[in-house]
Amino acid sequence: MTAQGPRRLTLVRHAKSDWGVASLDDFDRPLNKRGERDAPEMAARLAAAGLVPGRIITSPAVRALATAQCFAAALGCPASRIVKAQSAYLASAGQLLEVVRQHGGRSRHVMLVGHNPGISSFCVRLTGDDSKGDVPTCAVMSLVVPDIAWSRLDFGAARLDFYDFPKNHR
Repeated sequence: MTAQGPRRLTLVRHAKSDWGVASLDDFDRPLNKRGERDAPEMAARLAAAGLVPGRIITSPAVRALATAQCFAAALGCPASRIVKAQSAYLASAGQLLEVVRQHGGRSRHVMLVGHNPGISSFCVRLTGDDSKGDVPTCAVMSLVVPDIAWSRLDFGAARLDFYDFPKNHR
């Protein structure tokens, strides 16, 4: 640990999406009412734990980007901290590792908003802990990672430090 505290990677599965319009392409599905409610609630829980990212990397899919924007607004993060990464859309754990390596920048705390099954698998591969299984929509997993450049992050190097999801408090 440094004087600034540990490096942190927070993983978020996008909030609940709307399946109401069958003609919409998967990429274009928006959040439903529950998703619009859950995202700011989960961001508030992160803020209460003192976990505010310096950078938010997101899949550009409508539901993931909307989740990232909700988190940014609720956490007081300017929109300039949001980075859209096309390769995060429906990505595997390996692809998500590359996304973080490429887009982590200099921030000590990075948030990644993505999709299942990739985001759950990414958490398992980073921590070696598969006890959470497939995480629910809008679940938040905050990991302590080694104090190294994001470009050097690797599987097995992290420890799950915070895990929460919307129904956990209902």
